[in-house]
Amino acid sequence: MRNLIYLFSIFFAFTAFAGGNEKIKNFSEAKKIALRISKEHPYTIYCGCKYDGKVIDLKSCGYKIRKDAKRAARLEWEHVVPAEAFGNSFAEWREGSPKCMKKGKPYKGRKCAGKNPEFSRMEADLYNLWPEIGELNGLRSNFSMAALGGTDRSPDSLSFGGCKAVLSDRKFEPMDMAKGTVARTYMYMEQAYSGRGVISDKNKKLFEAWDKQFPVTTWECKRAEKIKAAQGNENPVLKERCSKAVAPL
Repeated sequence: MRNLIYLFSIFFAFTAFAGGNEKIKNFSEAKKIALRISKEHPYTIYCGCKYDGKVIDLKSCGYKIRKDAKRAARLEWEHVVPAEAFGNSFAEWREGSPKCMKKGKPYKGRKCAGKNPEFSRMEADLYNLWPEIGELNGLRSNFSMAALGGTDRSPDSLSFGGCKAVLSDRKFEPMDMAKGTVARTYMYMEQAYSGRGVISDKNKKLFEAWDKQFPVTTWECKRAEKIKAAQGNENPVLKERCSKAVAPL
């Protein structure tokens, strides 16, 4: 019985991983590759800020700094689907593991989940990594995506000047220019890592609407080809859409 359980767990891990990142082993490696891939189109995903190397040109998009000027000027790599969104499906994140001990004390969470190769490959999946203003990356945190109409915003909601993204009540709405890309990123992660709870039932219709309203762009398609070469797997969501007309961005 114990052997059957072990074999089943291996089978589940393989099937859950099937279709996702095949080559890149960790987030650190992925960030280096992502920087090279994005040189051809050096603009952040949520605000469209131009950057050079790892330095953001905040004036290029009119971004309003909220509290951390140093981090706002720094390029970071944003998990559009937050690591926590799929990390909670791993026992190491929720409960810890015998492998996760530091100075005799157990720990859990993201660092512990990183000891699971499947989590590490999900965390390193380039299709889910996009350049962004460091401060906004931090403020967005692990908040879910939403359509925030005026009446849906809390009194303490945050806006960012010329960048029309909004944070309100632990929800995040990117600028229109990013909504289609965001939707297709979620759709890819949900398909590539089935069973990891990437898209909630509540957001399924939202992402379908954003996908239709904001078509795939030329850069999305070109970037997908570069990522396929780097990590070994195709993005079927983008393959289908890129075979049709695309927006020029």
